Formats: sequence, C-alpha cells, structure tokens
Amino acid sequence: MRHIPRGALLACAGAVSLLVACGSPPMADKSGMSFFVTSTGPGRGGDLGGLAGADAHCQKLASAAGAGHRTWRAYLSAQPVAGQPGINARDRIGKGPWRNAKGVVVASDVAQLHGANNINKQTALTESGAVVNGRGDTPNQHDILTGSQPDGTYIAGDANSTCANWQMSSGGAAMVGHHDRLGLDDSVPAKSWNSSHQSRGCSPDQLKASGGAGQFYCFAAD
Repeated sequence: MRHIPRGALLACAGAVSLLVACGSPPMADKSGMSFFVTSTGPGRGGDLGGLAGADAHCQKLASAAGAGHRTWRAYLSAQPVAGQPGINARDRIGKGPWRNAKGVVVASDVAQLHGANNINKQTALTESGAVVNGRGDTPNQHDILTGSQPDGTYIAGDANSTCANWQMSSGGAAMVGHHDRLGLDDSVPAKSWNSSHQSRGCSPDQLKASGGAGQFYCFAAD
C-alpha cells in the first residue's frame, strides 16, 4: 500500500474510506441500480420464454451485476389470447424512481416514464453500465423490444406485435422502441423509446435487419 503523508491523512479524516477519498475513485455501485437495457437477449430472437422467461433473464443479468437483491421485471406487454386478458408493460415495473448503473435517474415514476423521461443513449445503459449501440454505430442495436403503445399498454387488434407474447422465433413481428431516440426522421415514433415501429420479424436475423439484437428494458419492481 502506498505511503500517504500525515497531512493528507488529516485532510481525509472525515472520509468514510481513505481509498475512496484519497485513492482511486470508486466504481459505480450497482446495488442501487433499478433500470437497465439487457446487454444481450436469450439468443432466440423474439422467443424470450414468455414474460416469465424475460423476467428471469433480467434477474440473471442483474444478479451477475450485483443487483440480484431486487425483483426485476421486463418492460414488455402481452396481447390477449385464448380468453386471457392483455398485460401492460407499465403495470409490471413498480412505482419508481428508476436509476441506471451509474446512479442517474431515468424516471421518477410511471407517469414521468411515459412522459418527459430521461431515457437516451447516454442513460439507457446495460446492467454493467455499458452504452448500447445506436443509430450510426456498427452494428445498430437501437431497436428495443417492448410490444407496447407509447403509454405502455398492450397493442389491441389482430396484428402480432409481441412475437406471439414472446414465444416466437420466426415470422411474426414485435413493436420496438429506440433507446437512443433517433430514427430515419424527426417524427414522434422515430424518437420514441418504447413504440417506434414493428420489427421485420422475430428471428435473430430479422431483428438484426431492422436494427436490433433482441434486447429489452429491465426495471426493478420493488
């Protein structure tokens, strides 16, 4: 351990740790993280194993990053099927506030999340605090699976917008958002974090072709 002059010790006397106050700056504390973009999907395109499988993937990634003590939920909607009601992404994720891996608040509550939130390329980080590729990067991975309308509710009608409720890995389609808030133009959908356009399909290659990698948002619900 390097020698610290007595004067420096006195200057740091009120600090919790000399290593923090007088040494290298600490890494971000992931234990306070409550929001992230998955660094990777399960690997089957839009087949996430349903909502339960997507939640488990969030939990697994969060645990590996040191935030497994939280209850994690995927920001994904499900459409009505076989007499079962639809499920809204906004109803699955708790009340907030939500912070990324570096402690930056992306939204204080559900209303702000679906209004003037702070989600963009610099804040929509992975569980490890890494930036996700966006428009202009190679490869572009700004398409984030949501299956949702702008207000966080499921999309009604016969059109498949959830890869068959996240159990389809070929054909079909899913509604995606742009985590970097960039698109082909300046339209509202192009700038939407959760409801930009339908994917070209649900297979890994089809998601890649429309600018995605099967990633999705995870929120701590507790």
